[in-house]
Amino acid sequence: MPYLLALDQGTSSSRSIVFDEAGHVVSMAQKELAQMYPQPGWVEHDPLEIWRLQLATARDALAKAGISAAQVKAVGITNQRETTVVWSRSTGLPIHHAIVWQDRRAEPRCAELRSRSLAGSIQAKTGLLVDAYFSGTKLQWLLDNVPSARAQAQNGELAFGTIDSWLIWQLTEGRVHATDVSNASRTMLFNIHTNQWDAELLAALDIPANVMPSVQPSASLFGEVAPGLLGHAIPIGGVAGDQQSALFGQACFKAGMVKNTYGTGCFMLMHTGDKFQTSRNGLITTSAAQVSAKPEFALEGSVFVGGAVVQWLRDGLQAIQSSSEVQNLAQSVPDAGGVMVVPAFTGLGAPYWKPDARGSITGLTRGSTLAHIARAALESIAFQSAALLQAMRRDAESAGAASVSELRVDGGACVNDLLMQFQADLLGIPVVRPAVTETTALGAAYLAGLSAGVYQSTDELAELWRAERRFLPTLAPARAMELMDRWEHAVRQTTL
Repeated sequence: MPYLLALDQGTSSSRSIVFDEAGHVVSMAQKELAQMYPQPGWVEHDPLEIWRLQLATARDALAKAGISAAQVKAVGITNQRETTVVWSRSTGLPIHHAIVWQDRRAEPRCAELRSRSLAGSIQAKTGLLVDAYFSGTKLQWLLDNVPSARAQAQNGELAFGTIDSWLIWQLTEGRVHATDVSNASRTMLFNIHTNQWDAELLAALDIPANVMPSVQPSASLFGEVAPGLLGHAIPIGGVAGDQQSALFGQACFKAGMVKNTYGTGCFMLMHTGDKFQTSRNGLITTSAAQVSAKPEFALEGSVFVGGAVVQWLRDGLQAIQSSSEVQNLAQSVPDAGGVMVVPAFTGLGAPYWKPDARGSITGLTRGSTLAHIARAALESIAFQSAALLQAMRRDAESAGAASVSELRVDGGACVNDLLMQFQADLLGIPVVRPAVTETTALGAAYLAGLSAGVYQSTDELAELWRAERRFLPTLAPARAMELMDRWEHAVRQTTL
C-alpha cells in the first residue's frame, strides 16, 4: 500500500501525519511551537525551531506508523500562510525571527500604500486588500530594519519565503527555493491572473526580485527530501497554504462549494472555479490550490480570533482549566443570557476590516455569570463565521451564482457539537463535519498523491470524502436574523 506523508506546519504547532491511499490517518506526531511577543501587536516564531520540530514530527510519525521512508510515495506540505522568513542563501540561516501572519508592525507601510492610491491596483492584481496581514509589507519591514539586509538582498545573497518555502529549502538542503501559487497569492506581490510575481508591485514595495522563490502549481514536483533526513529520498509532490489545502481536503473542487476551518482564527473559503471575482462585501480573492497551470480562485474571509477566544477564557479569565471544559461550562446555561462577546483582541478581520477595534463584552446584568460569558465567547465564533457566509452569499448573488447549500467544517473547534449546532441555526443550512477532520493535512497529502500518480483525478478524491455528522438548523429564520442584528450592533460598539 502506498503511503503519503503530510507536513502540517501551523501557527501553534508542527505536525506530521501519515495517510494511506484511502485518506485514513495511519499515525500522527505533533509538537507545540513557542510564540514570541516582543512588542504589543508583534508576533514572531523561530524559523530554526519550526524546522527542527517539523523534522522531528516527520520522523516520529513514520516510526509510529511502523513504516520506512521508502514506503512513502510522496510528501505534501501545508503551512501557516503569510508568515515571513528571510534567510542567507550561503548559510541557510534566517536573518531574523519569522514575522507571523498575526503581526501588525507593518501597518504604517500599508497606510503609506493606501495614501499613494495603490489599494485599487493591488486588489485588481492580487485579489487582496492592503493589510499588514499579508507578507509583502512584512518582507519590506525586514529589509528596512535588519542591518545590511537590503544591501544583501540587492546582491542576491538573501532568500524570502513563506513557511512552505523555508521547509522546502531545508528538506532539499538548499537545492530548491520554491513556493506554490496558493502561498504566493498571500504575499500582495503576486498577480493571480498570470500566476507571476508582479514587477510593478515589487517596485512599489522596493523588493528586489531576486529574493523571490519560483512559483509552481500546488500539485507538482518541488524536489526531493534529502535521503539523510528521513532515511530515503522522497518526492515533495504537493504544497498549499493551510486554508487552500483544507478546501482541497474537503473536496470542494467546484464553484459554490464552501468550507470553514475553526482554528486559532476562522477561515472560510468559497471555490469560484476559474472566475476571478472581486468582492463587494469585505472578502478577498485568492488562488485556490491548483493541480495544473490553469488559475483557480476562491473568495475568502478571515476571522482573526476564533478558537483563540477559548484560550482567552482559559488563560485570561481563568474561567476554565483546559480548553476541553468550555462546552460543559457553556451548556450549564440554556443560552448566553443576552451577553455578547466580540473578541476583537487584534482588530476585526473580514468582512469588517477594523484594525482599531478592540474586544468587548456587552449585555451584562447582575444575573450574568462566567457560564454566560463562556457561552457568548463560544457563540462569537459562530457569529463571526455567519457574517462571512452572509458576505459570500451577497457576492454569489451579485455574480449570478447558485446559493450555498451546505457548509463543510474542519479544524479543532469543529468537534464542539454545541458550536456546530449553533452555527447551523444561524446560517439556516446544514453544517457538515467530515469523517476525517484533519483536512488541512489531508489536502496536502491529496495534492502530493495526485502529483505522484496515487490518484488520477479530483473526481477520484471526491469519492473518498465522507461525512461524519450533519447538523441541521432548528432555529426559526426570524430568530436567527434577530440574533445576527444583535451581533452587528455589538460589533459597532467595538470602535469609537
